[in-house]
Amino acid sequence: MSRTINSILVPTDGSDGARIGALRGIDLAATVGADLHVLSVIDSRDIEPDLDSRAQTERERLFEEEAQQAVDSIAGLGRSHLSGPITTAVESGIPFQTINDYVETHDIDLIFMGTQGRTGFERAVLGSVAEKTLRTADVPIVTVTPDGDIVEIGDQRYENILVPTDGSQGAELAIEWGVTIAELYDATVHTVYSVDTGRFDSVEGTAEIHDSLEQTGQEALGRVRERARAADVSVAGSLASGPAARTILSYIEEHDIDLVVMGTHGRSGLRRYLIGSVTETVVRNAAVPVCCVPLQ
Repeated sequence: MSRTINSILVPTDGSDGARIGALRGIDLAATVGADLHVLSVIDSRDIEPDLDSRAQTERERLFEEEAQQAVDSIAGLGRSHLSGPITTAVESGIPFQTINDYVETHDIDLIFMGTQGRTGFERAVLGSVAEKTLRTADVPIVTVTPDGDIVEIGDQRYENILVPTDGSQGAELAIEWGVTIAELYDATVHTVYSVDTGRFDSVEGTAEIHDSLEQTGQEALGRVRERARAADVSVAGSLASGPAARTILSYIEEHDIDLVVMGTHGRSGLRRYLIGSVTETVVRNAAVPVCCVPLQ
């Protein structure tokens, strides 16, 4: 079943990283005719309680001006390309919690976030707001790295979309989103299943385990092919060997992948505040946007 995208949220802190994420979000909103929401959150922890009331009021005013400028900048980009409504908001609170509350209140379908905010981040460390939102959100989040290509609105082309699978429920949900986006951009869906027997090296019957994993993989790949073909979307799939994250990152480079769509919950399970290790590794290291689909 295809997913409907009626509303897209772009959180922003006015940074270059947030703008890069916003460009992708506005492009998709223009493609599907979705409403755009632009939100900037003033971190309530930055308002120092020990300041006198006058100084505190002035500090709050400066934060509000900066946040308003951030949302106005992104909204201005959107107005040049969107015919639908653009909603802007400045709110105060803990950023990731406020974003999640906004998603629920405004019935948001999809979030676009840059992984580098004002605080910056090293290659292996996600921006804190993006990371916490990714761990807790109830809707898919497309994370956009500053290391990737900067594409102007209207020029985005997703020609090859990778939907990795491990046969889990989380992977099944990701298929729906991957096929939906592929339909919108007339893209090819790629899928890969990694047969990783490394953790069973010291166990007897490794050959049998390998055969069982291959069978599971073929069945999982078959479900992706079935869903793609039902939507009249081109599909290519293959088995691979080795650790899943390494396999996915290699596949991205070798097949000119433009977007990865994957579940945040794999076979190893996931508590609300933990993202699966494979997804986390891919998000932190992929040079292309990654759409992370939570269990819903």
